[in-house]
Amino acid sequence: MFEFVRKHTRILQFVLVLLIFPSFVLFGIQGYSRFTEGGNATVATVGSRKITQAELDTAHRRQVDMLRQQMPGIDVKLFDTPQMKRNTLDTMVREQVMLAAAEKAGYVATDDRLLREYMTDRQFDTFRRPDGSLNVQALEQALNAQGITKQGYDQLKREELMMRQVQAGLMSTVIAPTAAVSSAMDALFQQREVQLQRFDTKDYLAKVNPTDADLEAYYKDPAHSAEFQTAEKADIEYVVLDLESIQKGISVPEDELKKYYTQNEKSYTTAEERRAAHILVKDRAKADALLAELTKAPASFAEVARKNSQDSSTADKGGDADLFIARGDTDKAYEEALFALKKPGDLSPVVQTKDGFFILQLKATRGGEKRSYESVRADIEQLRKKELAQGEYAKAAAEFGNIVYEQSDSLKPVVDKLKLELRTAKGVTRMPAPDATGPLGSKKLLDAIFNAETLRNKRNTEAVETAPSTLVSARIVNYQPTTTPPLADVKARVREKVAAQQAAALARKEGEARLAELRKAPATDLGTPVKTVSRAQQSQDLPRGVIDAALKAPTVPAVEGVSLDDDGYIVVKVAKVLGRDRSVADPARATGSYSQAWASAEANAYYAALKSRFKVAVNTPAASAATK
Repeated sequence: MFEFVRKHTRILQFVLVLLIFPSFVLFGIQGYSRFTEGGNATVATVGSRKITQAELDTAHRRQVDMLRQQMPGIDVKLFDTPQMKRNTLDTMVREQVMLAAAEKAGYVATDDRLLREYMTDRQFDTFRRPDGSLNVQALEQALNAQGITKQGYDQLKREELMMRQVQAGLMSTVIAPTAAVSSAMDALFQQREVQLQRFDTKDYLAKVNPTDADLEAYYKDPAHSAEFQTAEKADIEYVVLDLESIQKGISVPEDELKKYYTQNEKSYTTAEERRAAHILVKDRAKADALLAELTKAPASFAEVARKNSQDSSTADKGGDADLFIARGDTDKAYEEALFALKKPGDLSPVVQTKDGFFILQLKATRGGEKRSYESVRADIEQLRKKELAQGEYAKAAAEFGNIVYEQSDSLKPVVDKLKLELRTAKGVTRMPAPDATGPLGSKKLLDAIFNAETLRNKRNTEAVETAPSTLVSARIVNYQPTTTPPLADVKARVREKVAAQQAAALARKEGEARLAELRKAPATDLGTPVKTVSRAQQSQDLPRGVIDAALKAPTVPAVEGVSLDDDGYIVVKVAKVLGRDRSVADPARATGSYSQAWASAEANAYYAALKSRFKVAVNTPAASAATK
C-alpha cells in the first residue's frame, strides 16, 4: 500500500504532468487550438484547414513555458526565436498533414486502444494503482492543474494514435537493399592511408605585393562593397507598457489585504503530515489479538511488527516506513485512523482496508502551522497588485495603442497619460545585440523601428508586443544610415584582403602544378607522415573535402587535389585501403542504424508526397523554410 502512497504524492503528479505534456505539445497542437478562440492572419494551410498566427503564437508560447517549467535555470530566449517559431509551425503543418491522411485512410483510435495506451505507456506509471488499473481521478487532477480537461486530453491522445498509424506500416516494412548497405558501410567505416602536401596561403603572403590598382579594383567590386560598410544605427526613445508599470500606479487598501488573508488562510497554512509505524495482517482475529497485546505494552510495537507484520517493505523496520503522509495521499480508512491519533505513541483501532487489517502507531507529526498576517502582507499586496494590473491591462493596452498611433509625432502624450517611463538607447541596429535583453532583444520591435516609413517620417512605431502582456512603442531620434568609407580610410584592410586573395591563388597554382607532376608518378613518396583517415573517425582535424577526396579515389595509389579556397591547397596521395574500422562501430548495429535511416528517408519522402497531395501552403516568408 505504501508503494501506492509513494506513487501518488502531489509532487510526483506534477512532475509527471511535465513529462506528459511534451508528447502532445508536438502532436496535439490542433487539439489544443480548439481550447482557444479568435484568430488572425493565416500563416499556413493544409487543404481547407488553416493555421492562424494566433494559433502559432499560442503553441509556441506553450512550448517555451513548458521548457521554463522543466528547466527553471534555462534561458528561454534561446528557444523564443524566429527559427524556433518556424520549427513550431513546421510541427503544426506536419500534424495537420498526418491528421488529414489518417482521416482520409479511415484510421480511428477506439476506446480500447486509448485505454491500452494509458495502461502500457510508461509515462503513465505514476497514475496506475497497485492492481494495475488507471487512477483516472489522479490523472484528471494533474491535467486540471495545467488547465486541460481529461476529455480534451483524450482527444489529443486519439489524434496522436491516428497519426502514428499513417507511417507505422511504412517504417516497419522498409528493407534497405544489401548492396546499398554495403556501399554505405564502406563509405562510412572504410579506412585509407594517405600522405598530404600542404600549400598554405600564409606561406605565400611574403611573395605577393598588391598594387594600388589591385586595391582600387577590389574596393570598387560590388561583390566586396559590404565588407567595408558601416552598419546603420539609430538612437531611439521608447516606452514600455507591462504589468509592472501598471502595478506602480495601484494601491490596495489595508482592509482589503486583511480580507484576502482571512479568505485564503489555507494558502498560508502548511499541510499537516504524519508518520506512523504499522502492522499489516490478513486475519481480523489475529489483528484484534495483536492490538490487545500492544495495548498492554505499546513500547513493544517494533518487536511485534517484526514478528507478525505481513507488509514485507516495513516489517524488518519495526513497521516504520519512514514516510510522512498528508491528507489525500493514502487509503481513506487508513488516513482517518492516522489523523485521529493525538500524540506520538498512540495506537489506532484495527483498520480494515482492501490490503488487509492495519494497526497504526503514531511516530511524529509536522506542519499545520499558519503564517501570521504581518509575515505575508507584502506577498499579498504584490499578488493583489498583479491581479488588479492584469484586470486593467487590456484597457491600458488599447489606450496605449491608440495614443502612440494618433499622436505619432511624440511619445510624451502616452508617457503623461499612463504615467510611464520614457527610455532611451543609442546605437541600436537592425539585429539584436548578443547581450540585448527586454524590448531591445525583440527582433519584432527592431523591424518596426527600421521600417521604411518609420525611418522616413521619424514617427512612433505601432504598439509592438515584445513579450506576453508587454507592449512597446519607439521612435528614432537620430539615424545613421549604412555608409561606405573612402578607400583611404580602409586601405589597410583592403590590402590585407587582396594580399590573402593573391597568396591563395599562388598557393593553388603551385598545388595544381604539383598535382599534375605526381599524377605522372602516383607512387612517389611525398616525404610527409602517413595518416589513416575515415569518415567515421576524423580525429586528424582535416577538412571534409580532404576526407572525401581520399575516400572517393577509385584506385590506389592515387593522387587528388583539394582547394581550400582562401586557405590554400592540399595534395592528397592515397597509398593503401585498410578496410572497415570495426573498432569505431559494431557493423551489425551500424547496419541496423542504416536501415532505420533508410526507413526515415522513405517516411520523409512519403510526407513530402502527402504535403503535395493535401496542398500545403505557407503564407509567411519567415516560416516558409520550415516546411520545405
